[in-house]
Amino acid sequence: MQALNQSVAVGPMGFSIGQLLIILAFGIALLTGALIGRRHRTPTADTLFNLLLIALIGARLVFVTRYWNSYDGTLSLLDIRDGGFDPLGGLVAGVTYAAWRLWRSPRQRRPLSGALLAGTLAWGLTAGPLLLIEKQGRPIPDTPLTTLAGDATDLPGLAERQSKPLVVNLWATWCPPCRREMPVFEQVQDEASDITFAFVNQGENVALVNRFLDEQSLELDNVLLDARTALGDVTGAMAMPTTLFFDAKGQLVDTHFGELSHATLRQGLERLR
Repeated sequence: MQALNQSVAVGPMGFSIGQLLIILAFGIALLTGALIGRRHRTPTADTLFNLLLIALIGARLVFVTRYWNSYDGTLSLLDIRDGGFDPLGGLVAGVTYAAWRLWRSPRQRRPLSGALLAGTLAWGLTAGPLLLIEKQGRPIPDTPLTTLAGDATDLPGLAERQSKPLVVNLWATWCPPCRREMPVFEQVQDEASDITFAFVNQGENVALVNRFLDEQSLELDNVLLDARTALGDVTGAMAMPTTLFFDAKGQLVDTHFGELSHATLRQGLERLR
């Protein structure tokens, strides 16, 4: 679902396209439920908010269960900034709750059914085309980059030399979630010898990047500079951090917008093997 994980900057905040489409679909469901519910004098907003919450909890619980060993404590389990949600788990939880409400509340059946139908159609009509487009595959961009030593390079050349799947992280020193996830990458790059990692800094100079790496005592492979942030434009990564997962054939198989934990990074690497 990499097309839905492309990011959009809205002022100082960043959202994935998928998140914005969920907000849109939920808003349409609320509006439809309110219009039909007014006619039948039956509100649906509380039920819809409960459904959304239960779906999110279900998605998180299933994801945490799958990657339990990748979390090191209760706080990390509760830290949803890593985007660790299982879509199928959320769908099952949401559908189960919706079916229970329709069975328990006959008066809500018509407005709630209308709201769910409208929200589902809104999601399908907006997300569907993006999911079809992503099946065409996207190769590694040949955006010109430079090494910390000042040499010209690009990602296809790096992938060809290494002959391995490639994980590309777009980051900046001023980005708090980028800084938090760097130790995770440092550890995993040493453990996953069958994967090549590249860290493409967006828009900063070599002195600033070197100072950051020294201050944080980070030893990262393939730290590259993208002075004009051209790679972000090409890949649709308008906010950071964004991590791209390319298979050994050079095709994009997954995109993760936002901070990565050991669990969500592990999930991305599984799709490369």
